[in-house]
Amino acid sequence: MSFEAFFQAIQSEPLRVLAGQWAAARGGRRMPAFRDIDPVGIGRHLRYVWAWKYDQAADSFLGRLAGEEIDRAFGKSLRGMQMDAFYAPNVYEVVFPRHRRVVTEPSFFHGTGMVFSRMGSSMTGERISLPLAEDGVVGDGIIGGTFYTSLPPGDEHRPLGPDFTPEQVAFYPLDPDGAP
Repeated sequence: MSFEAFFQAIQSEPLRVLAGQWAAARGGRRMPAFRDIDPVGIGRHLRYVWAWKYDQAADSFLGRLAGEEIDRAFGKSLRGMQMDAFYAPNVYEVVFPRHRRVVTEPSFFHGTGMVFSRMGSSMTGERISLPLAEDGVVGDGIIGGTFYTSLPPGDEHRPLGPDFTPEQVAFYPLDPDGAP
């Protein structure tokens, strides 16, 4: 029932579509492989999707996919980049343990609130990440999505400059039997 609880927590349509595609690709396995995720099924929401490949031996992530809204939020693409080179060190310290937990436990991640802050602009929204496994059993990557709205600099509710206040996060353990 963990996936059910995770799915019920998701508020935005683009992220609900992504989670639904993950569940459909999973079938009776513990986790789907990256190749099993149907981009056509995600459709127009693909622009909010990102993915990382996990190297267990090196304990590192390599960028695999980034939709145009993710590229726009960062001003660059994560595709083909090592995670520690993609993120600023203070952001990497927050992001890496979250992603590592999703792939190694494995679990589902759900976050809401301030999801990006870059060059004085803050973006609020929702983020999810789900584990992937080439063999259906041992986690070797994650796929996720971030749906956000930009807040204009100087908005009366937000100070100018970066805001690294952690978003509100929750982890949901992966169902042990592989049933959605």
